[in-house]
Amino acid sequence: MATLFKVWEISKKAIEYYERCLKIAKEVGDRAGEGKSYGGLGNAYACLGNFKKAIEYHELDLEIAKEVGDRAGEGRSYGNLGIAYESLGNFKKAIEYYERDFKIAKEVGDRAGEGKSYGNLGNAFQSLGNFKKAIQYHELELEIAKEVGDRASEGMSYGNLGSAYQSLGDFKKAIEYHERSLKIAKEVGDRAGEGVSYSNLGNALQSLGDFKKAIEYHERSLKITKEVGNRAGEGVSYGNLGNAYGFLGNFKKAIEYHERRLKFAREVGDKAGEGRSYYNFGICLEYQGSLKKSLDCYHASVQLSDDVRQHLQGKDEWAISYRDANDLAYTRLWRLILKQGNVVEALFAVEQGRAQALKDLMNLNYETDEPRITDKMTLDTLSCLPCNTIFMAVHEREIIFWIIQDGKDVQLRRKEISHNNSEDVATALLQSLIHNVREKIGVRGGVKCEDRSLDRMSKVELSKKKSNQTMSQSTIFDTNPLRTWHDVTISPIKDLINGNELIFVPEGPLCLAPYAALMDSNSKYLSESFRIRVIPSLNSLKLIKDCSPDYHKKSGALLVGDPWLDEVRYCGRKLEQLPFAKMEVEMIGKILNTVPLTGKEATKHEVLGRLSSVALVHIAAHGCMETGEIALAANPTRASQIPVQEDFLLTMSDVMRVQIRARLVVLSCCHSGRGEIKAEGVVGIARAFLGAGARSVLVSLWAIDDEATLEFMRSFYLHLAKGRSAGESLNHAMKCLRESEKFSEVKYWAPFVLIGDDVTLDFAKGD
Repeated sequence: MATLFKVWEISKKAIEYYERCLKIAKEVGDRAGEGKSYGGLGNAYACLGNFKKAIEYHELDLEIAKEVGDRAGEGRSYGNLGIAYESLGNFKKAIEYYERDFKIAKEVGDRAGEGKSYGNLGNAFQSLGNFKKAIQYHELELEIAKEVGDRASEGMSYGNLGSAYQSLGDFKKAIEYHERSLKIAKEVGDRAGEGVSYSNLGNALQSLGDFKKAIEYHERSLKITKEVGNRAGEGVSYGNLGNAYGFLGNFKKAIEYHERRLKFAREVGDKAGEGRSYYNFGICLEYQGSLKKSLDCYHASVQLSDDVRQHLQGKDEWAISYRDANDLAYTRLWRLILKQGNVVEALFAVEQGRAQALKDLMNLNYETDEPRITDKMTLDTLSCLPCNTIFMAVHEREIIFWIIQDGKDVQLRRKEISHNNSEDVATALLQSLIHNVREKIGVRGGVKCEDRSLDRMSKVELSKKKSNQTMSQSTIFDTNPLRTWHDVTISPIKDLINGNELIFVPEGPLCLAPYAALMDSNSKYLSESFRIRVIPSLNSLKLIKDCSPDYHKKSGALLVGDPWLDEVRYCGRKLEQLPFAKMEVEMIGKILNTVPLTGKEATKHEVLGRLSSVALVHIAAHGCMETGEIALAANPTRASQIPVQEDFLLTMSDVMRVQIRARLVVLSCCHSGRGEIKAEGVVGIARAFLGAGARSVLVSLWAIDDEATLEFMRSFYLHLAKGRSAGESLNHAMKCLRESEKFSEVKYWAPFVLIGDDVTLDFAKGD
C-alpha cells in the first residue's frame, strides 16, 4: 500500500502543479500556457493509467495549439493522443495520430520529434504483430537519435529494436540491443528506461529458458516502475513475472501475478493487455486442472482480441497481423473445448478465428438484407452448407477434420501424422510434403512454366529454399506424395463422403494442396470422382449466400490477355510476351461474343476502371510467386519516364479499393492461388478479389504452361457457356487435359482451384 500511495502522491503533486498553472494561464489570458497545462495534466493522468482522462486533456491542448498556430505544440498533442489511444488498444487511431505528429515534425524541421514519431509508430506496429515494419521504424528512430545526440532516445531505440527482434525469434540479437539500452539508461540516469530494459531482458532470457534469471530482471523492473510511478509498466511487470513462474510450474504464484496484471489492465482500459492477461491466466488454470475457469479465460481473451480488431476495420494488413499475433488464444480455446468432447462447439470456436479480416472486408462490401454477420457461428450457419463440407485444422502432431453432412450433422475425425512431441511438427511435415509434391509433379521441369511467372527468386535462391524445406527425419510419407496427401486428408474421412462434390475449408499448408490430383491406392485421382472447391471459412460462404440477389452482375465480361510489357522491368528483368495468353482471351471472346483487352490496351488503369461493371473477369498474364499479383500494361507516363511498379502491377490493395460485382473471376496467371500463409489464411491476390466482392475465384497453385492453359480454358469456357457451373466446367477441363495426348501430366491440369461459391453464368441475360 505504501508504494501505491507513493505513486498517487507523485502524480497528485504533478496534477496540483498543472492545475495551478492552468488557473493562472486562464486569469492572465495566456492561451498557449493554458494549452501546455492541459498537456501536462494529460501526461500526469496517463502516468496514473487514466488514459480516457488523459485523452480529454490532450484534446484540449490540441484545440488551443491549433487556435494559436503552434504547429510544434499541435504535433506534440497528436503524439500524446497516439500514446493514450495505443495504451487503450485502439491501434488504428494511435497510428493516425502518430502519422500526423510525424508530418508536423518534418514540416517544422524538428528532427528529434521526427525520431520520436518513428519510435511511436514502431511500437504500434510491434503491438499489431508487424515486427518487420516495426524494425524499419525503430532503425530510423535510432539513426536520428544518434544524429541529434539524444542518448536517452538512442537507448530507447535499442530497446525497441531488441523487442522486435525477440518477437522474430532472434534472441541473441535481442539481448545485445537490450543490454545496450540498459547501459545507456544507467549512463543518463533514466530510471524509467532502466526498468523497461530489465523487463525486456527478462523476456528474452525467459524465451531462452533461463526463468530464474528472468524473474530476477522482472523483479528489478517491477521495483523501478513502482518507484517512478508507471502504473501501466507495473501491470506489465506483474504479467511477465506470472509467465516466468508459470514456466517453472509454480502455477499458484503465477496466477497471483496474472490476477494483478489483469486488474491493472482493466483499471487503465487496456483491452489488448487485458486479452493477453486472460490468455496467460487461462494457461495456468488449464495446467492446474481448472478447465471451466480456463475456458472462461480463453473465451474472454478471444473476445477482447476481436474487440481490438474491430477498431482496425479498413486497415486489412493491420487486422491480419493482429490476428496472427493472437493466434494461440484461439487455438487453446478450441483445443480445450474439443478435449472435453464438445465437437460442434469446438467447430464453432475454430471457425470464429478463421479468415476474420476477410469477413470484415466482405461485410463492408456486401449489400444484404440480413443483419451484418458476426464472428459467432450458429447451427443456422451450418444449414447453408453443402453436403461433404470438410473443415480442417492442423495442430501439433495431427490433422483434425470436422465433416459437415446435410448442413446439420457434424462428424469428427483425426489423423496423426507424426509421433514427434514437438510443437507444430504437423505444419512442418505438411510444408515438406507440399515441396515433395511439386518435385514429384515437376512443375518446373521441361515446360514453359516461367512464361506467366513473376518469379523473383534466382535458381540459387530456389535451390536453397528447397534444401531448407527438405526434412531429414523419417515420416509417414509414401514415395508418391500425391498418394500420401490422399492418405492423410481423404482416407480418414472417405467412409463419411457421399455424393460427387467436396468443399474443403483448409488451414496452413493444407491451403496449398492440389486436391484435384490426390491419388488413392488404385491410382485414381480425387477429381475423377468429385467436383472440388475451397472456401476460406464457413461464415465467408454464408455471407456470399446471404448477399442480395442483385449484388452480383448478371452480364458483361472483362477479358484481359498478354498485356504489353516491353517498356516495364520487374525486379531488374524484362518480361516476355505471352502469345498463347492472347490467343486464350481471343478464343474466350469468340465464345462469349466479347472483345478482349490485349497488348497496349490492357493497362492497369483500364482494367481497374472496368472491374466493377462485369459478371466475369478473366486475366491471362504474368503472376508473382509470393502474392499472385499481376503484371499489366503500364499506365501512360511521360515519354522520359520508365514505368515503376505502381504503374503496371495489379496489387492486392488495388483490387480491394474496387467494389467488384463479378460472379466469377478467373486468374489465368502463375501462382494466383499463392500468398503468405497466416492465421488469416492465404493472403494473396485471390483473397483480395473475394474481399472486394467477387462471388468465386478460379486460381492456379503454381507456374502454369502457356499452351496447356489455352487448351484448359477452351474446355472450361465451352462448358461454362453451356450453362454448367464453374465447378462442373473445371472438372470437365481437367478431364479434357488428363485424357489428352500432349497435356495429360498432373502439372498441366491440377494447379487450378475454385475458391468460393459454385456459380453459373447466363450470358444471354442483361442486368
